[in-house]
Amino acid sequence: MTSPVDPGSIRIAALTRAHAEDVATWRYDTPYDVYDMAGADPDELLDPELGFHAVLAGDDLIGFRSFGPDGRVPGWAYDDSALDTGGGLRPSLTGQGLGRAAIAAGLAYGRGRFAPTAFRVTVASFNVRARRTVESLGFEVVGSFEASRDGRPFDVLVRDESR
Repeated sequence: MTSPVDPGSIRIAALTRAHAEDVATWRYDTPYDVYDMAGADPDELLDPELGFHAVLAGDDLIGFRSFGPDGRVPGWAYDDSALDTGGGLRPSLTGQGLGRAAIAAGLAYGRGRFAPTAFRVTVASFNVRARRTVESLGFEVVGSFEASRDGRPFDVLVRDESR
């Protein structure tokens, strides 16, 4: 399916209250429901410590990116050797080839704002689409674990920014 979104128009911006309230309604089909945002507290999404940002195409909210603790899944021994980044697309836009452009925009933004020596992503092991996408952007698997909250398997991937 071809997306109506122009990948070249994707950019990262500050998350507004309207964006946070929208994201807090997002539900994904099984098995992607592990990524559901429904019920998230918009005030938490707006907390600068969690590092949430809007992914926009033009002025339309198509996703979010986070930098910092939100990208961590309980069960892995995270350290400060890499900046954790996570995110998601609007449920109606998944599987349309927009993930690479959204993640690439997030990496460019994160590189400019935080200048990390490496980025780290944590991906549910079943999520072949996301794993293939981040690997195409230079991430390499450094380990796997089972989430402490529900035992689901996850993979941890790192992209070295010092090359």
